[in-house]
Amino acid sequence: MVEHKMRALITGASSGIGRETALAFASSGIDVALISRSADKLAAVEETVTKTGVKAKSYVVDLANVSKVQEKMRQIALDFGNIDILVNNAGMGYTATLSQTPLSDWQQVIDLNLTSVFECIKGILPSMREQNRGTIINVSSIAGKQAFANWGAYSVSKAGVIALSQALAQEERANGIRVTAICPGAVNTEIWDSKTVNADFNRSNMLTPEIVAQSILHTALLPKQAVVDELTLMPSAGVL
Repeated sequence: MVEHKMRALITGASSGIGRETALAFASSGIDVALISRSADKLAAVEETVTKTGVKAKSYVVDLANVSKVQEKMRQIALDFGNIDILVNNAGMGYTATLSQTPLSDWQQVIDLNLTSVFECIKGILPSMREQNRGTIINVSSIAGKQAFANWGAYSVSKAGVIALSQALAQEERANGIRVTAICPGAVNTEIWDSKTVNADFNRSNMLTPEIVAQSILHTALLPKQAVVDELTLMPSAGVL
């Protein structure tokens, strides 16, 4: 019997946690489908990953366009091959008091951080059910477990990811599908440089994307009779 070659799909794969997860998976012999908005950055990650000897393919998708996400995911699974591991990592940071958060900004944060995750899952779930196996890892945040002032919309979106993961885990357990919510504390990624985030933290104390990626890999490679329901990964220096 030929051993099944594992295939993973990673959103937000062009930088940060997504990029490092792609490299960690590749080092374990897992083929990776890479999703992001940035074609140039994706191409660079694909080239690095391919050098490890696994199959990698880039797909440029704007997950903020939520009405198209489910069908795009279905097409990617058809093109790349059935997905064994789905890592929903794409997301955005956002800081503002709730009273100063316009509805359009609120909807943008919820669409990308929560609704696109829901739609990615719905695009990949049918093929996982057919195989009667699959692992879905949703990247939430410590902010989903304890909300922070000035991070209201973000905290709500990430709390939603945790609830989504819990409900999905119960619904899909009988179909051989495992679901994990990973909740990192502050991670030193490009999120801190983005226009929608205004926070001045000491980034040297933060988790690195590599550390988070190793935790995602460990979770994905657990034997099928085990699952990490939820993983809270914090910098040893504590909440910033």
